Amino acid sequence: QVQLVESGGGLVQPGGSLRLSCAASGIIFRLYQMGWYRQAPGKQRELVATITNVGSTNYAGSLKGRFTISRDNAKNTVYLQMNSLNAEDTAVYYCRATYTSDYYYWGQGTQVTVSS
Repeated sequence: QVQLVESGGGLVQPGGSLRLSCAASGIIFRLYQMGWYRQAPGKQRELVATITNVGSTNYAGSLKGRFTISRDNAKNTVYLQMNSLNAEDTAVYYCRATYTSDYYYWGQGTQVTVSS
C-alpha cells in the first residue's frame, strides 16, 4: 500500500519560513520523481517544485529563489523549504510521487496559512 504523508504545515507570519516533509512508503522511492503542488481556495492545483530521481530540480517561476526542494533517498522523504512566505502562499500543499505520466500517487495534503 502506497502512502505519502505530508507534515510541517501550519500557521506562519508573513516573512516567515516553514519546512514541509513528505514521507513515502510502499514505493521504491529512489526511482520516483517527487514533487510539491499546492491548491489555494477557489484555484486549481498548481506546480510548486519537482525533483527527479537523480536530483534535478524544477520550480514554478514565481517561486524560484524562495522555495527549495530536496530529497533524502535513505529516509524516503522529500522536503520543501519555504522562505519569505506571504499571504499568496496560503494553500494546501500536496506531495506527489511520479513514476510515469500514468503511474503516480498523491499525499493527503498539509495546510499552510500565512497570516499575521
